[in-house]
Amino acid sequence: MIIPQMQELDRKRTQAAVDDALEKYRFFKTITFEARETSVTASYQDRPQGATNHITDKTAGIAVYNVDEPEKRKLYCERIEQIIDHLPQRERILMAELIKKDRVYNYVVYNQVFDPPISEYTFYKVKWEATKKLAYALNIQVFKEQ
Repeated sequence: MIIPQMQELDRKRTQAAVDDALEKYRFFKTITFEARETSVTASYQDRPQGATNHITDKTAGIAVYNVDEPEKRKLYCERIEQIIDHLPQRERILMAELIKKDRVYNYVVYNQVFDPPISEYTFYKVKWEATKKLAYALNIQVFKEQ
């Protein structure tokens, strides 16, 4: 049986896309959700004569947003955490450091977080493997153009 060759990922663009996803995770974890409120004063608008067949319920739209948005954020964060929990130990340690609220420098991670410390080359190798797995799991991989 012949297995088709997998397309090679574009390392730079895939890394950028995964970094954006992790930044979004940190944003959701750090910034509190601000509920929207309806305005209680009437606003006057010039309305055309006749039916527009457009129905709006501003209060319902805001209520739906206030319920759905925090849940969407929570599910996104849980998904990232579940993916990281299923990574091998070294990759899990690395990604756990990358999603912390207080970002640390790469050299601090490979010199102080890993026990025993790992080389810079090994660090970037492990980081790329973890990034690939995260990209596939989040379905954000970017392939090289042929």
